This record gives sequence, structure tokens and C-alpha cells, in this order.
Amino acid sequence: MSVQGFANEAANVPKLVDINARFAPSRNVNVELARSLSPSERLAVWVTDRVGSMGFFFAIAIWTILWLGWNTVGPAELRFDPGPSFLAWLFVSNLLQLHLMPLIMVGQNLQDRYGELVANADFDISQRTEAEVGAILQHLTNQNDVMLEILRRVEGLERDRASR
Repeated sequence: MSVQGFANEAANVPKLVDINARFAPSRNVNVELARSLSPSERLAVWVTDRVGSMGFFFAIAIWTILWLGWNTVGPAELRFDPGPSFLAWLFVSNLLQLHLMPLIMVGQNLQDRYGELVANADFDISQRTEAEVGAILQHLTNQNDVMLEILRRVEGLERDRASR
């Protein structure tokens, strides 16, 4: 193969400039989401992060054990929520649940939106990486072809020199 043939093959390999023009630059989805959230949405995410933790679970469990324990075995004159119905505890627990559930649902929707942004960004990066790896592999293939051609020519020259 001639030098021009190798030059033509090399011209067909995508250049980094072409790949950069074809794909958008990488983006920071954390910044994108932070800029898009309203104050109430930030509150919902904050509440969801805190309420969805083991610390919150232990706090509620301890609060419930103390409340029910005190009103079951505490001094009778100091009990404020008589069992077995514990109506005040049920009322407070239900109020807490009614206020937290919608906030948690909104927070989960926002976290889902964040997950979709991350997945889209990962997909974009994967596509760009595939294109770059493909270009590198094509370039390596072309280099192998060039090296084989050089090796053939060197062997031919050595044969010519040996036959003289």
C-alpha cells in the first residue's frame, strides 16, 4: 500500500475534534438539580433524607417505648395518656404521619428525577466513550496495517540485499 493509501485510511478515522463536536460536554447533574429546586422542594428532599434514616427510626422507636412505657408502668398520678387505648399517642403519631407522608412522597419524586438525570448523564458519557474508544481502535488498526507494510518492505529489502 502506498503512503497515500495510508493517509486516506487515516483521514477516515474520527478525530477528537469531530467527537467533541458531536457530543455535548459532560454536565454536573448535582448542580443542575440544585438550581432547579424550589425552596419547598429542597425542604421535601431534606425531610426525606432525615426521615428515611435509621437515626429517625431509632428516635421514633425510643419515643414510642418511653411514651407507652411511662403511661403503662409509671406512677398512676403522672400518667397523661391512659392505656390500653393511648389515644393521645395515636393522635400525635397520626398527625406526624399525615404531615410527613406527603413531604416524603414529594422528596422521593425529586430523588427519582435526580436518578433519571444521573442515568441520562451516564448514558451520554457512555456514548461519548464508545465513540472515543472506537476511534482509538480504528487508529490502532491503521497503525498495525502501517507497521505490517513497513515490515513487509523491510523484509523485501533484506531479501534483495541477501540475494546480491
